[in-house]
Amino acid sequence: MVRERETPKQQQQVSYTVEQLVAVNPYNPDILPDLENYVNEQVSSQTYSLDANLCLLRLYQFEPERMSTQIVARILVKALMAMPAPDFSLCLFLIPERVQMEEQFKTLIVLSHYLETGRFRQFWDEAAKNRHIVEAVPALTRGLNAGFEQAIQTYAIHVLSLTYQKIPRPVLAEAINIEGLSLDKFLEHQAANSGWILEKGHGRGQLIVLPRNEFNHPELKKSTADSVPLEHITRIFPILG
Repeated sequence: MVRERETPKQQQQVSYTVEQLVAVNPYNPDILPDLENYVNEQVSSQTYSLDANLCLLRLYQFEPERMSTQIVARILVKALMAMPAPDFSLCLFLIPERVQMEEQFKTLIVLSHYLETGRFRQFWDEAAKNRHIVEAVPALTRGLNAGFEQAIQTYAIHVLSLTYQKIPRPVLAEAINIEGLSLDKFLEHQAANSGWILEKGHGRGQLIVLPRNEFNHPELKKSTADSVPLEHITRIFPILG
């Protein structure tokens, strides 16, 4: 029995992941549709790949007529969700100025500025006024935007934990855009799972004690002297002698 030989076409049919395509030939314009589909996949699956998104933005620079502003907007929204990582700025550097001047991108840049400067009340107000832009990520739409909102709340808590030892309830509520019974449930969850302590008090007068770290308790930060291994110090003594 003679075994049927594979045709050259069959031999070339090899499946590659997007990450492999980016690693092997990041400047190949033929992978542009794959990268665009991958952005939509990141949206629907709540995954994220900065490298793939930067690769797509670089290809758009070489193929400006193929640029999809909808895809670019989704990349920037995903980059906002990655804060405090500098992903938004990295992506913005690859977007032409003429595109940045479009209204949706001007809004996203303003939102980024509010987050970087810790102006959370202004951020939530601006996001609510421009929900059609934030909800450019269609698979995440619920209320303002479920996945987006949770990511920004996580970032806000990160910033507050670097600043406060104890935080007033109204300050926390404003930063994470949660109030009332929803905030009560959130605080109970954080107390049970993240080491938050709820001091006695009710309503606006309540204080929340955040976990200790080297930023909100500077005394926890190791000094340079403390970080020098003992064996390095002992090597200095013969030199000094």
